[in-house]
Amino acid sequence: MEGKRIVVGVSGGIAVFKVAGLVSQLTQRGADVRVIMTRSATQFVTPLTFQTLSRHSVVIDTFAEKDPAVVSHIDLADHADLFILAPATANLLGKLAHGIGDDMLTTTLLATQAPILIAPAMNVHMYENPLVQENMAKLSRMGFRFIEPASGSLACGYEGRGRMEEPERILEVVEEILSPAPVLAGTRVLVTAGPTREPLDPVRYLSNRSSGKMGYAIAEAAAQAGADTVLVSGPTSLPCPTGVRRINVMTAAEMYQTVMQLKEETDILIKAAAVADYQPTQVAQSKLKKSGDTMTITLERTPDIAQEVGSNKGSLFLVGFAAETDDLEEHARLKLKKKNLDLVVGNNVTEPGAGFDGDTNIVTVWDAAGEVLRLPRLSKAEVAQRLVTLIGERFHGRN
Repeated sequence: MEGKRIVVGVSGGIAVFKVAGLVSQLTQRGADVRVIMTRSATQFVTPLTFQTLSRHSVVIDTFAEKDPAVVSHIDLADHADLFILAPATANLLGKLAHGIGDDMLTTTLLATQAPILIAPAMNVHMYENPLVQENMAKLSRMGFRFIEPASGSLACGYEGRGRMEEPERILEVVEEILSPAPVLAGTRVLVTAGPTREPLDPVRYLSNRSSGKMGYAIAEAAAQAGADTVLVSGPTSLPCPTGVRRINVMTAAEMYQTVMQLKEETDILIKAAAVADYQPTQVAQSKLKKSGDTMTITLERTPDIAQEVGSNKGSLFLVGFAAETDDLEEHARLKLKKKNLDLVVGNNVTEPGAGFDGDTNIVTVWDAAGEVLRLPRLSKAEVAQRLVTLIGERFHGRN
């Protein structure tokens, strides 16, 4: 945790007193801890307590801007490595699930791209209320991580589930998030990334807008998760991730040949590349000259790598991507079935923050049974880590 910036969001519940111990232990382990309190939370524990334990001022009011060089909630959101919501009340869960930002804590949460860890705490009947459960399920599908409350005697006098988990257990989960276990240790992962270029002549080619950033982030996350990782890359300007072996290709045919050569020694194939669907039937040996107002180019299909692999994949775990502009779920699930994928990752490239060449993405993942993960706009590095974790769990679960 040394040097990691952890933002602790404290909402108004009796379990606030436990969070003081959590903040103290995080600080002692070297984390840079910043605390945001709701006004309700200050009715249980004073801001001075958290200021003393974190060694930083506590933020409560959205409009109390002490540093004119930054906007406080954006600064906290941008620089956080992790958000912890403890205790997370039913009110806070409802606001977060419906995108409401009406105080310092909720506006900061809407602005952050950091992982969010939620420790609910409330009366047992509130916790079991279908509305609360629906909000938690929605947040879980979107990638938020929960530490389920414990059962026992509650402050309100009831017995049941609703007690916030102890700080020691929360610390264990924080360590898992900040230093993820090698979920792909011992596996051989092949990732394809970037565009392909289909030449028209020595000067011109057909291509697409892919930058390769998503595929490169996945390759890096796979290597960090312990996999022996090979990256088959179309032309990009990106540096090769640490611990990854990169093979450069240019055309769809070259990528097809390389994948086919490597697939037999691969456990997991992640097809993140934007491979051209068509190529010119003829490639001119010299530069094509202007000869009229129009030009007709005849194209033919390129090899469909995912479909070819999926038709005879054996024990290979196959993940595909679907970049769409409309009817995302319909097209993604059709691709999942047609190409015999284990998982398909879909994104609508017309959504702000989900298009080509950006540093963020918004994705949904499906398997044969339906939606399994929905992520809000996150950095591509964070999306890659979430995807690699899911792929590792599915791969090991199947095997």
